[in-house]
Amino acid sequence: MKELRAEDKLLEGVHHIHMIGIGGSGMCPLAEILNSKGYKLSGSDNNESDPLKRVRALGAQVFMGHSAENIKGAQLIVYSAAISPENPELIAAKQQGIPTMERSHLLGALTRRYDDVIGVCGTHGKTTVTSMITQILILNNREPNAVIGGRLPLINANGVTGNSQTLVCEACEFVDTFLQMSPDVSVLLNIDNDHLDYFKTMDNLVASFTKFISMSKLCYINGDDELCRKAASGIDSKVVSFGFDEGNDYRAVNIKKGKYGFIFDVEKDNNVIGTLKMHIPGRHNVLNGLAAFAVCYEMGVEPQGIADAVERFTGAGRRFEFLGDYGFTLADDYAHHPTEIKATLTAAHDLDYKRVVVVFQPFTFSRTALLKDEFIEALSVADEVVLTPIMGSREVNTYGISSEQLAEKLPVCTVIDGFENIADYIIKTATNGDIVITMGGGDIYKAAQIIKEKLK
Repeated sequence: MKELRAEDKLLEGVHHIHMIGIGGSGMCPLAEILNSKGYKLSGSDNNESDPLKRVRALGAQVFMGHSAENIKGAQLIVYSAAISPENPELIAAKQQGIPTMERSHLLGALTRRYDDVIGVCGTHGKTTVTSMITQILILNNREPNAVIGGRLPLINANGVTGNSQTLVCEACEFVDTFLQMSPDVSVLLNIDNDHLDYFKTMDNLVASFTKFISMSKLCYINGDDELCRKAASGIDSKVVSFGFDEGNDYRAVNIKKGKYGFIFDVEKDNNVIGTLKMHIPGRHNVLNGLAAFAVCYEMGVEPQGIADAVERFTGAGRRFEFLGDYGFTLADDYAHHPTEIKATLTAAHDLDYKRVVVVFQPFTFSRTALLKDEFIEALSVADEVVLTPIMGSREVNTYGISSEQLAEKLPVCTVIDGFENIADYIIKTATNGDIVITMGGGDIYKAAQIIKEKLK
């Protein structure tokens, strides 16, 4: 048993846990893990959702809307970061002296209740690699537990509970939440300039990743990424590298284009030990597949078992997710940072489409302002760009930034407000052979849903 932190003891001697925002994609898998450990669950949410259906199926009592009455009988309150301090259930908990725990702290506490925790971190690709490792382990009868930041189509959920001591977790660096975790194995995919409103400098960001990976006994890093190498230099953990370049422990070699993505051999110690056929496009996904291969191979999964599972992996939900063909192909992607946008649009160009059209929703004013030039460069990879107004999320626009400022620097770009209006525009202008990708970290996927509905 790992050493518990003081806060972890909130889970001891407790039977009934109430979760505010229980239908959230990050809360639902934690609810499933708590249920598997014998806790009685209740929760509240504002919107019906597929995760909410899964939670109800566990036998949890779910309240629609938030009220002080909902927490009756609860001995611990768990809430997501999106929940306001003014939430009536949080206020009632404080008044009644019921302990509370934020979601990332609960995840951290749960990682100390498993013997083999795999934490996947990095600026880009976390959801894809966490999903891929989970799929490989499920299809090779390893019965993993998993907490994923997106939906894994194999299980149609953001997480799974299995009969093993392995817990695969997406580990997010946002406001250092991943430092709540206790990983046994860490995977560091890349380090890029994101969340600098919090970290302020790249040195601070790198130092945070160093803290995370140094908590693990074994660390897999992208050996081609200079900042990953810097983060891992001098740590006591065993470091295993993967990448394209010579000198990496695991290398992707003999890379060629396939119908749905790249096909490549995996080389270890100058010997080819397996071949992966990716069903997700893009050169960046070669590295993601290689990372997943390395982790699972060293867990003892046979190379052919890994290859079969990877070939069946068509991406996590909202990660270059193909939604249908309507003369033009419709896809959706979570990319919200310039590096991700450029990678996805480049991958789309690698496929056999006439034009690449992106419908992008800028997410947060700070990121859009700080990376304005990078967004313009990345979006210019598309043949046509449609922008929504910026989704501010938790922020106020003190930056004087707007989507129009991006649009005026892009050769073929339109700013359209309203998902219905966007859907009408795409249906009117998209032509046979185009791929249209709705893209962003907010709720732009709703525009894709409307397009699908209108073209039924």
